[in-house]
Amino acid sequence: MSGRRLKIAITRERREDEPRVAATPETVSKLLRNEGVAEVCVERGAGAGAGILDSEYEAAGAKVLPDPVAVLDGAAVQFAVRAPPEEAIPHLPRQAVLVGMLDPYRLNGLLETYAEAGLTTFSLELLPRVTRAQAMDVLSSQSNLAGYKAVIDAAAEFERAMPMMMTAAGTVPPARALVMGAGVAGLQAIATARRLGAIVSATDVRPAAREQVESLGATFIGVESAESERAETEGGYAREMSEDYRRRQAELFASELKRQDLVIGTALVPGRPAPRLIDAAMVATMRKGSIIVDLAAEHGGNCELSRPGERVVTGNGVTILAHRNVPGRLAASASALYARNLLAFVTPLLGDGNLRFDWDDEILAATVLTRDGAVVHPRFQPAPPPGATGAGTS
Repeated sequence: MSGRRLKIAITRERREDEPRVAATPETVSKLLRNEGVAEVCVERGAGAGAGILDSEYEAAGAKVLPDPVAVLDGAAVQFAVRAPPEEAIPHLPRQAVLVGMLDPYRLNGLLETYAEAGLTTFSLELLPRVTRAQAMDVLSSQSNLAGYKAVIDAAAEFERAMPMMMTAAGTVPPARALVMGAGVAGLQAIATARRLGAIVSATDVRPAAREQVESLGATFIGVESAESERAETEGGYAREMSEDYRRRQAELFASELKRQDLVIGTALVPGRPAPRLIDAAMVATMRKGSIIVDLAAEHGGNCELSRPGERVVTGNGVTILAHRNVPGRLAASASALYARNLLAFVTPLLGDGNLRFDWDDEILAATVLTRDGAVVHPRFQPAPPPGATGAGTS
């Protein structure tokens, strides 16, 4: 990639439920001010789902081209929201860089295909929780919006008022909301539900979450257990808990759900199915008109009755919302934040016509999936062929 300034490519996302785009006119303009970038090419209509016109990209200095083949031709870097499909891979030059939310736990054979194509790929969901990476943190930027939208969706379905209202005709009691999981999405859900006037409680397996929950004015509920002291990974995520812990947790939830009007499920464990926190028997005890919003539906669901992409109404009148791609339901805001995350990640790599990689850098080391024709991330190494033996075996 030396000897010339670089081309950055942004294609239209191919998934039907993906309206976001990986660059905005704001970030295009900033990229073109970098001395290492010669041009930014955007596929026609790439920003339509996020309300961005082709003319806005052109005004920012981008070239708008009619098809992905033209956009990717000669590109040094491709920005993506989701992993590009296999048919798009041959159009990227060898040694090109692909950056996006590639969902490596579900890439299956596509990861090996990227490696064979000679691509250097970075999956930004794997960013380490370090201060320097905060501006690049795609999970935080998108989860914030998801937590907000979950409460707005619940409020739109809820057939009663959220805040307490005192009127001459009498008092309307406030709604009660339970947020399951106090990560970024959960904390934003708590804050949003509180702003709308609900009485909010929240739960998380990590004891450290208590202070954050209470700082937002919500009540923390949780299982008191020595195991919970070890419930947080080094990266700040929740661990999968033991069978005994889950049993005690289920007993707690069974009693709590009976008195809740709104339930927001945000609990996820990286690389594993979402923890099942609400079973059918619990739903059957909830009040008619109650709402469950399951943000984990695409990963198995926090609720047993969730159906990804569907709105389910149970026999006892509980509505369960399991929208796909909830950040994409706020595509303009989600794209603006995501594009800034990508800009922050790529800018340090851009030189005077070169891409500079320091493979000892903790951010690059944590996020690189493939380079030099191989899958290099230790979590996603391909399985050894049948009959292969490891060191120390006989």
